[in-house]
Amino acid sequence: MAPKRPKGAGAFPKPVESPAPKTPDPSELYAALDLGTNSCRMLIAQPKGSQFHVVDSFSKSVQLGSGLEKTGRLSRGSMRRTIQALRICQQKLKRHRVKHMRLVATEACRRAKNAKDFIKQVRRETGLPLEIIPAEEEARLAVISCAPLVSTKTEQLLVVDIGGGSTELVWIDLSNVPAQERPRSIMRMRGGLNAADTPFPAARVVDWISVPLGVATLRDQFNDVEDDAARFALMSWFFEENLKDFAPYADEQARDGFQIVGTSGTVTTVAASHLGLRRYDRTKVDGLRMTSEQIDAVINDYLRLGPAGRRQDPRIGQDRHALIMSGSAILQALLRCWPTDRLSVADRGLREGLLYAQMSADGVLEDGPF
Repeated sequence: MAPKRPKGAGAFPKPVESPAPKTPDPSELYAALDLGTNSCRMLIAQPKGSQFHVVDSFSKSVQLGSGLEKTGRLSRGSMRRTIQALRICQQKLKRHRVKHMRLVATEACRRAKNAKDFIKQVRRETGLPLEIIPAEEEARLAVISCAPLVSTKTEQLLVVDIGGGSTELVWIDLSNVPAQERPRSIMRMRGGLNAADTPFPAARVVDWISVPLGVATLRDQFNDVEDDAARFALMSWFFEENLKDFAPYADEQARDGFQIVGTSGTVTTVAASHLGLRRYDRTKVDGLRMTSEQIDAVINDYLRLGPAGRRQDPRIGQDRHALIMSGSAILQALLRCWPTDRLSVADRGLREGLLYAQMSADGVLEDGPF
C-alpha cells in the first residue's frame, strides 16, 4: 500500500493530566476515544483554564488488527475483544454522564474490508458512535498534542507518531519564526498543516506522510523470519524503504537546531528502559530528551536479551514485549536517516488532540499563556 500524504491540521494548548479537584458538572466533561490497531484508549476530561484535568481513563490491548495483513478483514475474535473493551468505555461514559465526546478508529478500520459492518455492530451492541478518521486527521492531532515539547532552539522539527497500524511523520520548518514563538507557532496552525491564520511568522510544513506500517503491521510482515536479529534488520530496512517519497528523506540534516518529537508506546518504553524504570512513571518519561546514541544503546540491549529475555524484562512489560522490536526497528530507521541529540519523548497523542479540538470548538478553553 502506497503511503498517503494528507492535508489538514490545527493546534491547541497543552494537556495537564492531573485529577480533577472535585466532582465535575457532567455538562463540562469531554471524552476522547482512540481505537487503534492494537489498543483501545479513552480519556474523560474537564477543561480548566487553557488546559484540562483528566477525570477518568481507560486503556486495553485489544489487537483489533490481528490477522488483518493476511485476510484484509477484522477477525471475529478481535472484534469480540474490542467490543468487550468498548462496553467498559460505554459504562464509564454513562457513569460520568458525558455529553461531549468524539470516539474514533484509525488504521485497522481504514484498511479492513468489513470495517463498516464492524462500526455498525459497535453502535448496535454498545450505542457508541464510533467514526473512522483519515490519516490526515491522525497526523494533525499528533502535532497538536506534541507541540508543547518543541524547543525554542529548534529550527527543523520532525513529529513522529508510531501507531499499531501506521506511522505518521510531519516535518516542520521553524527557521523563520522567532525563537520564543516557535512552540506557539505550531499552535497557531488553525487552517491546516499548510496554512496559518495569523499575522505572525508561521511554521511551514515541508512535507508529511502516513506510512501504512506500525508496530503490529510491520511485525506481521516478518513473522516468518525466525532469527531475531535478522528479523529486526529486515523490519528496519523495509520501513526505511517506505520513506523514499518523504521529501526530507535524502537531505542531510545537521543535529544543531534539529529536534524529533516521538509519540508512541515504543518511544515511551525505550525511554523507560533508558531510565531503568521497573515501574512506569509518566512524570519521568513525558518530555524526556534522548540522543540517538542513548536510543541505540537501549535497542542493542533489547537484541542482546532476545525474545525470552524481553518477555521477562520489567522495563518493557507484558503488554509491550511482542511489539517492542518492530517499534524499535521503525525508530532506528528514523534515527539512521536523521540522527539527533534531541529526541523528545511524548506520552500524549491522539486522545489529547481530540479533547482539545472539541474544547476549542466549543470555546471552553481560556486563551491563556502557552
